[in-house]
Amino acid sequence: MKKLMLTTAALALTTGFAMADTVRLGTEGAYPPYNFINDKGEVDGFERELGDELCKRASLTCEWVTNDWDSIIPNLVSGNYDVIIAGMSITDERDEVIDFTQNYTLPDPSAYLAASAGVDVKTGVIAAQTGTIQASFVAESGATLVEYATPEETVAAVRNGEADAVLADRAFLAPIADDDAALELLEQMELIGGGVGLGLRESDAELKATLDGAIQSMKDDGSLNALIDKWEIGVTF
Repeated sequence: MKKLMLTTAALALTTGFAMADTVRLGTEGAYPPYNFINDKGEVDGFERELGDELCKRASLTCEWVTNDWDSIIPNLVSGNYDVIIAGMSITDERDEVIDFTQNYTLPDPSAYLAASAGVDVKTGVIAAQTGTIQASFVAESGATLVEYATPEETVAAVRNGEADAVLADRAFLAPIADDDAALELLEQMELIGGGVGLGLRESDAELKATLDGAIQSMKDDGSLNALIDKWEIGVTF
């Protein structure tokens, strides 16, 4: 693991971005309301609106790229796109490999979705998406962690009895609970991570500074809070 991380970090130092080029925004497209693919086959959601507005304010030409979550950091480093905008929480472990802008959301409470209110999340089998802050939290909590590649698979694991509950961002789980009477959000929530930011290669300091300025301008004029409220992401700044 350490060898892989060092190799990835070395690549990040050598793969750069020219500010005159088109900025490619990489997202998962499978984590509503942050990002998802709509009926037209287009990237949609909170981060689609946010990314488009940031590019407009920064006078950047941008295009959207989708990528599976489990390889989203390696493919940023290898140059398949220039920015991760995919509901990625800022953590010390990730920051060793890539760089982050300032956060564009505050930490969203992580919630448990279960088939029964009587689930003991401290000793039960808890599903989480691979490579997420929730998976790391469960692994260290004493509960039994089962990992899945996609958010949909974690919820399916609860429905079919493979897991007692799933731990994920409350903004993702709440609409599922509203639509499925057989599932419910537990009262217990966890506050983990440092909020969500844009991920960039370590070598792209100029692009980071440009996007940081655009994020700050949206915080200053209240438009970022308006987007957070619109998509019911969590608490505002």
